[in-house]
Amino acid sequence: MKHKSSQVAVGGMASGLCLLIMFLTGLIPFSEYACPTFAGLVLIAVAEEMGRKTAFLVYGAVSLLSILLTPIKEAAILFLFFFGYYPVIRGLLMEKIGLRPLRLVVKLILFNATIILAYLVVIHVLGIPDILEEFGSFGKYSALVLLLFGDVFFLVYDYTVGNLTDVYRDYFAPKFLRKGRR
Repeated sequence: MKHKSSQVAVGGMASGLCLLIMFLTGLIPFSEYACPTFAGLVLIAVAEEMGRKTAFLVYGAVSLLSILLTPIKEAAILFLFFFGYYPVIRGLLMEKIGLRPLRLVVKLILFNATIILAYLVVIHVLGIPDILEEFGSFGKYSALVLLLFGDVFFLVYDYTVGNLTDVYRDYFAPKFLRKGRR
């Protein structure tokens, strides 16, 4: 019973922190890309301490509440489609796909597919066509160029998620939570 109450408490606190980060999109200019990435990083601790199931429950709750409450819907969509669950499944991808080059290809395919899908939802479902108009000065290849920049960002993000997970396991949990590496 104590474990369930701990899961609820940690899940609630993590959800609140993620939502607080997501609400910053309305206060900080150009934060619609940074806030979903930072909110997703909170789920590293949830996955490490309470397991992937609890982390996915937090992801689901934050995704739903972000769609309903976040001032900038583009940020909520980015969290929902990729940045919310990626820190949770990254470890699973590392475990299941042994070959490093294949793992990288799978990660890039996942990122590109979900980001393209996310922007299709933003444009066609949410009816925010202004994104397309922003590309006007870049020419007809602007979406591809932005996706390539996104891939570079993703590679840095993936590296950061891996390092933060290691720091959490090897430094933070043992020092502050008095836990050894699992």
